[in-house]
Amino acid sequence: MDTIDLFQRLGLALAIGLLIGLERGWRERDERDGSRTAGFRTFALIGLLGGVWGALVPALGPVPLAVAGLGFSVVFALFQWREGVARNDFSVTSTVAGFVVFALGALAVLGDRTAAAGAGVATLVLLAARTNLHEFLKQLSWPELRSAVMLLAMTFLLLPILPDRPLDPWNAINLYELWLMIVLIAAVSFAGYVAVRTLGEHRGLLVSAAMGALISSTTVTLNNARLAAKSPSANPMFAVAICVAWMVSLVRMTIVAAVINPMLLRPMGIPIGVAVAILALAALLFYRQTKSEAARFDESLFQNPLDLSFVFGFGILLAGVIVATKLLSAAFGQAGVLTLAGLSGFVDVDPITLSSAQLSGTSLAVDAAAQAILLAGAANMVTKISASVLVGGVSFGWKLVLAGAVAIAAGALVSAFLGVL
Repeated sequence: MDTIDLFQRLGLALAIGLLIGLERGWRERDERDGSRTAGFRTFALIGLLGGVWGALVPALGPVPLAVAGLGFSVVFALFQWREGVARNDFSVTSTVAGFVVFALGALAVLGDRTAAAGAGVATLVLLAARTNLHEFLKQLSWPELRSAVMLLAMTFLLLPILPDRPLDPWNAINLYELWLMIVLIAAVSFAGYVAVRTLGEHRGLLVSAAMGALISSTTVTLNNARLAAKSPSANPMFAVAICVAWMVSLVRMTIVAAVINPMLLRPMGIPIGVAVAILALAALLFYRQTKSEAARFDESLFQNPLDLSFVFGFGILLAGVIVATKLLSAAFGQAGVLTLAGLSGFVDVDPITLSSAQLSGTSLAVDAAAQAILLAGAANMVTKISASVLVGGVSFGWKLVLAGAVAIAAGALVSAFLGVL
């Protein structure tokens, strides 16, 4: 490396030490001089020290850097131990931070500067977030921790070892892709729980409905319709919440399909956008009817951070839908897939969305996949409309029947105009 590049890299090593030293020095700013092992200046020098030894590697080889790193670690840990004994403090954070700064100083000179800078910022964030992290741990429940561990294990332990190829006689089930879809649904469900937990369980009816729709808009519909039947004076607000859940469900369905195959965005995005706009208008009209009484939403959806029975049940259903979609597509062409979409959509829109999007562009045309997903969405909307009437009563549900029917009809007309249907 030339002189300019070397100075830039040494400057980065020094800057990393300054950043970490700034946080460490601020945390111990009230201590008297000489009572702490390392502060603002010392951490800056540690970063520079690691950078200088890294710069000597081309001339001396890697062994002196390793010896210097070991020697620094021993001396720094010894002084940190003496400080801990004097303060009766068992924290090892500053010691580890010193080791990290030395290593990042060497990395800044020898390796990728962007990676070194990013790791330095990440270290600073972890150190500065001490109070927030400790408060988070105090509030964390065992079911939440267990669910997070399960989700991480599903993503980083099991997913990488699954074969990324079809294994069944119909070449329909790719275990890697199937498990990836299951992880996606589990992550969305867990994210919905975390969002509600972060915002507060009683933050409001609309936030709960929107977050709940990430898990199941049908369940949100049932819960709100049930509460509307018990609170007739507040039921316009429950109608608003149901419309919000329906809008979130339609948008989520479109996003999931487009992420899997971006070519689905145009044939799906415009009809779904029209339907969402009509539901938004209906929600606004319902909101204007809202009485002053506050309504509370039954947040039983969020008692379990990660419902494994739901996730694995979804996986089994998804596998069945994928196989059925493949077989019906091969035997009857587009008509078979649309029949399956209409029937499965009454129960759940996600399996047909994921399976059709996954097969689109290969064994299933993009327009046919879009038709199947839109049909499943319409069928699922019929289920939710029916639930709002059956559970909430005719006096409550007829408004939602009208809003949902107009949204379905408008989406179908736009689809027909675009040539999707």
